Amino acid sequence: MDWLNSIVQGVLVGGLYALFAAGLSLIFGVMRLVNIAHGDLVVLAAYFALVTTRTLGVGPLASLLIVAPLMAAIGYGLQRFLLNRTLGENLLPPLLVTFGLSVILQNGLLQVFTADSHKLQAGALETASLPVVEGLSLGVLPLLQFAVAVAMIAGLQALFYNSAMGRAFRAASDDPATAQLVGLDNRHVYGLAMALSLAVTAVAGVFLAVRANFDPSIGPARLIFGFEAVIIGGLGNLWGTLAGGIVIGVAQAIGAKLDPGWQLLAGHLAFLLVLAIRPQGFFPRVQE
Repeated sequence: MDWLNSIVQGVLVGGLYALFAAGLSLIFGVMRLVNIAHGDLVVLAAYFALVTTRTLGVGPLASLLIVAPLMAAIGYGLQRFLLNRTLGENLLPPLLVTFGLSVILQNGLLQVFTADSHKLQAGALETASLPVVEGLSLGVLPLLQFAVAVAMIAGLQALFYNSAMGRAFRAASDDPATAQLVGLDNRHVYGLAMALSLAVTAVAGVFLAVRANFDPSIGPARLIFGFEAVIIGGLGNLWGTLAGGIVIGVAQAIGAKLDPGWQLLAGHLAFLLVLAIRPQGFFPRVQE
């Protein structure tokens, strides 16, 4: 039963990793942009939530009513006025620009909030659990974050394939020149995609801040988890990111069960194993 409990907890943690990865997968699928600053933007959202909860006295989840629109606005402005200038056949300029943005965010947060770690308090939600069978109980917070991950990925999938905005995303992704000819403003479409990506990132940042301590330096580690989930699931496949997050979460849970020092290593080894056996990921995006 201990092993079953560990695996189930790993699956639930995979929901958080899927939230890290969903925004990355979305913007890669729309504009083939690899955002090196994504992990630091997750941390930025966590700090916005920290300021909101302390200033307004609201709970972490309620802070999303402010943090998610704020991150979406930052995403739109960032894409429209900076990253759009770097897009093209060459993948190096956006990599360099987002790397620079990552350095700026880390050092800016360090100056404002210092290197001290913080954590958002969610009260009884953090310790509440639901007994399933003898020896197995599910934490309410991990269940909530997994349910939110599934709901957000389902919502993104529905938006992508069943809405005018989704059709614009797909048109700008498949053939930007033709999309421009038929009246789409690709700069605006890409801005909306980044806004949506950072709104999802806001949710990931709040759950991260509730689940564990955070400080300005942890962004790159969140980026690695997100990248691994995206690649395991298949580039551009939103449901694949959930599968990738679950693979990493379960691998880490098994590693921790064997030896606490192997937790992170086991997740990275699972990623390397999948990459060696199926480099395109489990569910690569099918070009229509």
